[in-house]
Amino acid sequence: MKSEKKLSTITLSPHLSPLTRKGCDLMAKTFSEINKKIKKGNAVVLTAEEVIKMADTEGISKVAEKVDVVTTGTFGPMCSSGAFLNFGHSDPPVKMSEVLLNDVPAYGALAAVDAYIGVPAISRTKGMDYGGAHVIEDLINGKEIKLVASSSGTNCYPGKYVETYFTLNDLNQAYLYNPRNAYQNYSCATNSSSKTLFTYMGILMPNLSNATYCSAGQLSPLLKDPYLQTIGIGTRIFLGGATGYVAWEGTQYNTKRKRTEKGIPTGSAATLALVGDLKEMSSDYLRACVMYKYGVSMFVGIGIPIPVLNEEIARTVCIKDSEIYTDIIDYSVPSLSKPVLGKVNYEELRSGTIEINGKKVPTASMSSYKKAREISHILKEWIVEKKFTLTRPVAPLPVEREFKSLKIITREEVKING
Repeated sequence: MKSEKKLSTITLSPHLSPLTRKGCDLMAKTFSEINKKIKKGNAVVLTAEEVIKMADTEGISKVAEKVDVVTTGTFGPMCSSGAFLNFGHSDPPVKMSEVLLNDVPAYGALAAVDAYIGVPAISRTKGMDYGGAHVIEDLINGKEIKLVASSSGTNCYPGKYVETYFTLNDLNQAYLYNPRNAYQNYSCATNSSSKTLFTYMGILMPNLSNATYCSAGQLSPLLKDPYLQTIGIGTRIFLGGATGYVAWEGTQYNTKRKRTEKGIPTGSAATLALVGDLKEMSSDYLRACVMYKYGVSMFVGIGIPIPVLNEEIARTVCIKDSEIYTDIIDYSVPSLSKPVLGKVNYEELRSGTIEINGKKVPTASMSSYKKAREISHILKEWIVEKKFTLTRPVAPLPVEREFKSLKIITREEVKING
């Protein structure tokens, strides 16, 4: 069996000096070496907060030398979430084309008894008060869910209607699948208009009366590895209180964002598609919510271990809130391109007030820093107790991926171009 190849300088980020690149390559560790230490019980594991304190007292070089793994965490709302469910066949069997779960529509055009319940789907009777996120949370909590499914009927699936109740344990498979989550930074939102706005970033009061943000900052996974050198397809993670995996790049994945000198994107950049067994998850880390006058969403707990493979990664895991900047976006402009009113770092955001156009503006977080910290500590415990080892990605995430907007093309233009 061939030994694992050391991390090469090819994977290092472009802003490093040749000297730093050489140093990183010479002292590189591997996933295999770190996993051996985990299994022996002598791996040094710190949370993202703990490693920052260590860097302040001992320096980055000592972090690179002594620390093996840094654990991260985030707990914020993400509408682009849902779950795949397999109900098994009834007798007579029904090819379920229309599916309702507690009166919430699920997507049934997959196979005979498969469905995808999307978090933002809303109840036909309760509206925004109950949606797909609530169905998922109720499943995790062991509650019975009403299934109503119908079909036109076929020779092999002669049944046309089924109505029954089931619990999570009755399902053959139930797995959470997030097409997009773990955003690598996100813009701060505010509102300069005279009207109150109801958005996925919460309620934005008029005349720059508040600002909201949604990131765990120095605890957030993709901000600790901004060039995704250790995170890729197959990476094992904490997801919803259980073990999960990175399945693919997330939708709206964007590597074209401007970066700070530290390599941090100043707005929404990379995202991850995530998958995990719903039957093992907990509503402590997977929780339904309603954004007032906007819609249903779900708080998803995510934690990713960052192996400290070299000095460059040691540097990025030690980046702190005061070094992580994001754009302040004016949501009052109803277009895709919104005005940027300035930049702000997460230390300022978490202080409770920021300054916009000379005005002091109160801030509020849409994500829970307390829960993010809790997740980073749980993941650390799993590793220290030898319950969780690291996985080297089977394939990297894209280095170059541009985010495209939808072009509006008329039928006449199609005819002309065709």
